[in-house]
Amino acid sequence: MPAESASRIPKSQAPLLELDLLRTLVAIAETGNFSAAAEAVFRTPSAVSMQVKKVEEIVGRPVFNRDSRSVTLTAEGELLLEHGRRLLSLNNELIAKFITPDVAGVVRLGATDDISERSLPELLRRFSRTHCCVTVDVVVDTSTSLEKRIQKGELDLALITCNPNAKLGKGKEIVFRERLTWAGAKNGVAHEKTPLPISVWEEGCSWRESALKSLEASKRDYRVAFMSAHISGQRAAILADLAVAPIPASACINGIVELSKKENLPPLADYAIGMMMANKPSPAAQAAAQHLRESLSGDEVVRKSA
Repeated sequence: MPAESASRIPKSQAPLLELDLLRTLVAIAETGNFSAAAEAVFRTPSAVSMQVKKVEEIVGRPVFNRDSRSVTLTAEGELLLEHGRRLLSLNNELIAKFITPDVAGVVRLGATDDISERSLPELLRRFSRTHCCVTVDVVVDTSTSLEKRIQKGELDLALITCNPNAKLGKGKEIVFRERLTWAGAKNGVAHEKTPLPISVWEEGCSWRESALKSLEASKRDYRVAFMSAHISGQRAAILADLAVAPIPASACINGIVELSKKENLPPLADYAIGMMMANKPSPAAQAAAQHLRESLSGDEVVRKSA
């Protein structure tokens, strides 16, 4: 190499942050702990810890605040997360230009408010990693409306709430099942009132059906004090101690508690997430359906998202 050219090379170059390290960083930020992140990136927790240590050595700053219960990003970690996601996305986009995807297209997916708030973001995030050329457009609506949209051909897939003990209609399958519970505000008194103030939604809601059947069977006097199609509205009513409500057990967090039998409330039946698929689904819709089916077959996805 000519002496003149060699003199132009800087004595020190900026270190490179490998995409593998950034992928682990993003996984930790999304899952909230090292163990779950290790599963997501197919490494051992100790290997993940070593990767974090390497990142922190490269940038010269801590990127996570750690305690016995949780892991949160530092300000520097937030910056790395933002740019890391961008770099990983660019990598996927670049690779996609050289590799013909097995599946590509658009999937029109419907989901209820509860599902879209608690578990759908994580489900779609995982799907996008393995199917970068499939675009998913989401519609949030009630279970009754989503069923009609499927029948009209307006949607390819739909995730709805339903009664797992009732006869399933044509084209429905159960992909997740969970216990329903009466929920109230921590240290609240709404459950002591007569008639019992409850928060439910309209006819056709499986949560409402389970709640009213249990109250009527136990001959408990009640009144519908609050109505909301959104779980955020249900939470607001509960936290304000205006009513109790039937919600999934995993949603009892942040000031919302389960009300046990000692509160004199009757037990509730389970609820389920059902999946519906349009006639003659595209390969992209079939791939999305299989991903949802496999991801929701265990309860960890919904529970971790609560």
